[in-house]
Amino acid sequence: MIRKVATWLLAVVLLAVLAFLTLGASFVDRRMNTVILKPPYRVSPAAQALHAKLRVADMHDDLLLWPRDPVARGTVGSTDIPRLLDGNIAVEIFSTVSKTPRGQNYESNAGNSDNITALAIAEHRPIKTWTSLLERARWTSLKAHDAAERANGSLILVTTASELARELAGREVKKNVVIGLLSVEGLQVLEGKLENLKTLYSLGFRMAGLAHFFDNDVAGSAHGIAKGGLTPFGREVVKKMEEKGIIVDLAHVSSKTVDDVLAMATRPVVVSHGGVAAVCPGPRNWTDDQLRRLASNGGVIGIGFWDAAICDATPAGVAKAIRHAVDVAGVDHVGLGSDWDGAINAAFDATGMPLVTEALLAQGFSEDDIAKIMGENVIRILLQGLPKG
Repeated sequence: MIRKVATWLLAVVLLAVLAFLTLGASFVDRRMNTVILKPPYRVSPAAQALHAKLRVADMHDDLLLWPRDPVARGTVGSTDIPRLLDGNIAVEIFSTVSKTPRGQNYESNAGNSDNITALAIAEHRPIKTWTSLLERARWTSLKAHDAAERANGSLILVTTASELARELAGREVKKNVVIGLLSVEGLQVLEGKLENLKTLYSLGFRMAGLAHFFDNDVAGSAHGIAKGGLTPFGREVVKKMEEKGIIVDLAHVSSKTVDDVLAMATRPVVVSHGGVAAVCPGPRNWTDDQLRRLASNGGVIGIGFWDAAICDATPAGVAKAIRHAVDVAGVDHVGLGSDWDGAINAAFDATGMPLVTEALLAQGFSEDDIAKIMGENVIRILLQGLPKG
């Protein structure tokens, strides 16, 4: 009898392991990446005509984290290359998520646990990625380059300003192209070694957030325990990033880190995805004072599309947050940072990007200002900040 029970329990465990390895990652993806307003989306003829003329740029997309083929049209989450094309998105910055804490929240997280290990196993990533954060970044880069090779020209990855300028010019002739760049969400991927920044650079990463949901050895997080500023190592990292042409991203960092970086930065920085505290209070949403200092630096904040960034997760809510940011920082310092597929309940998927154009028209923005907000400001930062090539 005991042997039969043991055999039955072993069978149950094996079935559970098999289910985890075959379905676990896809289940988590479907559960964590949802969309409030479902496609298809309709906008006015005027908004559609204007949107078709824009060079839209979005600064934060976590598509590569999940067990989907980026090149294939899907119905899960918010993005893939076909849906980005449908939304007339010219430039998309794809992020690497290397580690997230268990019980993740916006207030206080330690860095001594990790959700991504289980996801790496469930996605059948190489064994090295189970223990190395740097190897997880390498895997993301390889996945992106593989997608670009299979995309028949619909996804082109760039690493220099000259490449970006060339592909933008080419896109004026051939619209069905997404120009992709790679970013890192949290420099815990350096694993405490400055030389690993060179590795990230060689893998094609040209933007990097200093911290994510926990304090690391580079900088304090808005969601960490200590919420400190740049560490001595972090100051070395920021200096080296500026030398190499890796754009500094202040999304998720603590207020002290914001102060430290803006005090030492010699080049424009970005907030790839976030919100403004006056419209939607929260630990990672920027105050008016911070927005003014970002503008003085020449940087750009990407307004997000989810509830914790804008409180009202609708196209009108996005436009309302953008209006406040523009009123405070100026129209040259505000862009888009959707956080699509970042384990959020998104306002709409990538095919719904014309809804933002329509909402900005309803806010009274001119067509020239809408062009800046929807992409030209981000493109300017990239052309200024990337290596010339």
